[in-house]
Amino acid sequence: MGDTASDDHTALRQSTFYHSLSAGGLAGASVDLLFFPIDTVKTRLQSAQGFFQAGGFNGIYKGLGSVVVGSAPGAALFFCTYDTLKRNSPLPAHLASVTHMLSASCGEVAACLIRVPTEVIKTRMQTSTYGSQAQSSFSVARLVLSREGLRGFYRGFGITVMREIPFTSLQFPMYELLKTHYARQAGRKPHAHEAAVCGSISGGIAAAATTPLDVLKTRVMLDMRDASKGAMPSVLNRFKQIYHGEGISALFAGVVPRTMWISAGGAVFLGVYEWAVQSMTK
Repeated sequence: MGDTASDDHTALRQSTFYHSLSAGGLAGASVDLLFFPIDTVKTRLQSAQGFFQAGGFNGIYKGLGSVVVGSAPGAALFFCTYDTLKRNSPLPAHLASVTHMLSASCGEVAACLIRVPTEVIKTRMQTSTYGSQAQSSFSVARLVLSREGLRGFYRGFGITVMREIPFTSLQFPMYELLKTHYARQAGRKPHAHEAAVCGSISGGIAAAATTPLDVLKTRVMLDMRDASKGAMPSVLNRFKQIYHGEGISALFAGVVPRTMWISAGGAVFLGVYEWAVQSMTK
């Protein structure tokens, strides 16, 4: 009898894991493909060369190939990590926000292992960094590998993690809190479209607050200097250079498209995720 209960528990955990994997992949691919043009505009606004020099409104789907390859695996890895840690947290119920914060942060670090290489390729395609030498995401990947080696794909890994942890530490506790509050008011768990509204609100607030970190991430990824030929500026020095050289407004470059994109993207990302999980568990 005990073995049967143990087997059932193991099967349930495996089922939940695969639900997170599948739903996360679907959610990530949906949001990245749907809102890619807004991401391109945001990236060009943040680039040091300026919006129009980086491409303006032309070729707003440049770099889409790298997103197609990386978005689903990255989001799937995030949700598998997040849901697993959230379910197995040793922290008491009254520290649920801390559990959500820590689980989401670990999920983002794991996802960045996949996300950062695709971000490097995507941002360089979006801003035409290599000019006519690179006409596709694959050709950009070859140029990065030949000029910078494997380390080149992880340029900006540190600042990306530094951006994602504060972002997700704001977004997911807010998201879970809004869902819990709604469930208390409605007397039931929120449906997918209701969870999407919670995701939109929490995503928009977190996006606006972490825009300076996103600007720093973009600048690091677009920095073509050879790191082996001299020390690269620290994140703090980059921050000072932008602040003193371009003003505080440069640190919030792209805040409107970023907030719009992530607010709408949060609705799609978490709405699709909840819909997929609810559909698979029925």
